[in-house]
Amino acid sequence: MGLFHEFRQFTLRGSAIDMGVGVVLGAALSSFIDSLVRDILLPPIGLLYSRMNIENLYITLSGKTYASLTEAKEAGAITINYGMFISTSIRFVIILFVVFLVVRQMNRWKKPHQHPLDSMTKKECPYCCLSIPYRAVMCPHCSSSLEERPAYPKLRIK
Repeated sequence: MGLFHEFRQFTLRGSAIDMGVGVVLGAALSSFIDSLVRDILLPPIGLLYSRMNIENLYITLSGKTYASLTEAKEAGAITINYGMFISTSIRFVIILFVVFLVVRQMNRWKKPHQHPLDSMTKKECPYCCLSIPYRAVMCPHCSSSLEERPAYPKLRIK
């Protein structure tokens, strides 16, 4: 009963649900981007390069020539499929860019008045030497006013 209770608490926290939704959306986004690259972006590029399919570009290590990648695979030839690598690289860059745009927009929705980098920038309080937000005007640890930074911080003896 303890393991089931722990698992239930884990799933009710919200982080597991968020992670599950992220995985499902990531899989859907991946198949969408895969179709976008394979069916829409690569055919015009292949048309520019003398009517070839970029995914069929390959080099055989045996030195023999084959009419297509499918024929080389059927013959059992060892190939370096650099066309597939180019296609996968394009898909990766597009997915990375879309994820960046989604995260950027989510950061704007969370705190529209605050820039996302402001929360990550820290400075040190001159009095207690603890890390605080860069834009803080009062230290949350020692309650010191940070309007003017003294040349030498006061020593506090306890």
